[in-house]
Amino acid sequence: MTAPEITLWNLLRQRPQGFKFRRQHPIGPYVLDFYCASAGLAVEVDGIAHDLGQNPARDEARDSWLAARHIKTLRFAAADVQNDLDAVARLIVSECEARRPSTASRFPSPAKAGEE
Repeated sequence: MTAPEITLWNLLRQRPQGFKFRRQHPIGPYVLDFYCASAGLAVEVDGIAHDLGQNPARDEARDSWLAARHIKTLRFAAADVQNDLDAVARLIVSECEARRPSTASRFPSPAKAGEE
């Protein structure tokens, strides 16, 4: 892991707002920097190499592949992780909260359960 990834992992491993993250999580042909299964959220820390050559196209294909499986990808520049970790953490937690299934959808009401 790179220094910015280690910095972010030290924060995410504390389960912010109760969200559990995995690091270096394999999925299909990819390995995600960080993954929150309960929110269907991948978090990637991109160094400068991600802007070079075919890397932007590869990242776009990867993000599309994940999106087809209902996994959203948040990408952060390595410099942003190092320079403003609090802002990065707030964005990650906010996205997790927005993507968390509502209690109503996880536990149908008795009336609806009986109608099935």
